[in-house]
Parts: sequence; structure tokens; C-alpha cells
Amino acid sequence: MNNFIFNIFNMKNSIYNQPMIRSRLMCVCAVLTLLWLPTRAPAAELVVVEQVGCEWCEAWDAEVGIVYSKTVEGRIAPLRRVDIHDPLPHNLQFIRGLVFTPTFVLVDGGREIGRISGYPGEDFFWGLLQRLIAKMGDENELKTRTGSAIKEPSKTPKKAGIRG
Repeated sequence: MNNFIFNIFNMKNSIYNQPMIRSRLMCVCAVLTLLWLPTRAPAAELVVVEQVGCEWCEAWDAEVGIVYSKTVEGRIAPLRRVDIHDPLPHNLQFIRGLVFTPTFVLVDGGREIGRISGYPGEDFFWGLLQRLIAKMGDENELKTRTGSAIKEPSKTPKKAGIRG
């Protein structure tokens, strides 16, 4: 292909040798080259490993999945769905030991940060995910990525109030 393009630009007495056509052809080649270059994936992703008919996957979709992309967590680690029965994509080959669905694997920079096996319910899911995201880096780095920060959840339990 490169020889073909090289020959087009060096042909004498050719229609491609006229300045106007030559510059347009160079622009087309440049655009095609940019389209063929791989796009850069987000640095972090939340990979959800699921399967058809998984009751807990459906529960997660109904409770969390519909709002996930609109949350701070969703901006930090966009969702990527993978079927457990399909081969892992090339850039996720480092993930090992996928047995249960759903499994949520937080990946960043080509490495696994941590995972949540199963779906423990909406309230527990958000807390567990925030702990995984907190492992990715400091608050300033997360703020730079999203415009807001996620702090690691407090380890001290809140006192229950008395209702009257």
C-alpha cells in the first residue's frame, strides 16, 4: 500500500501530479490514516462479566446499570460489558479467574485494581466500588479525571438515631 501511494505521488505526466489533485489526495490519505489509528481507551474501566439469564446481572442492570454512566464513578471508570462465555478481548487477557456472574473488575492502565464478585445489592455495591476506585490513586488525580473526587468511605460506623 505504501509503495502504491509513493508511486502515485512520483508519477510524471500523471493526473495525480497536478498540484490541486495531489494536495486533495494527500488530505484523503491523512484522514484515512487517522481513522485507522486505534483510539485511546479510557485509562480506567469497570468491566462487568455477565451472561444471558443471570438473575443478579438483571437486578444490577435495573438498580445500578441504568444510572451508572451518569455518576462520578461512571465518569472515572466507564462500563464495559463482557460475556463470560466469550473469549476475553485482547486488552483484557490479564484478567484471570472469572467464574461467577456478575463479576465487576476495575481495571486501570492494563492492570486489575480489584473486583466485586456477585451483586450484593445497590447500597453495598456503591460502597465497594468506591473503595476500589480509592485504590486507583490519590484524590487530586481522581479530581483531575472527573472534576470531582471520591473519597474512601469512612471506616467508622455511623451511630443510629433514635426515632420517636
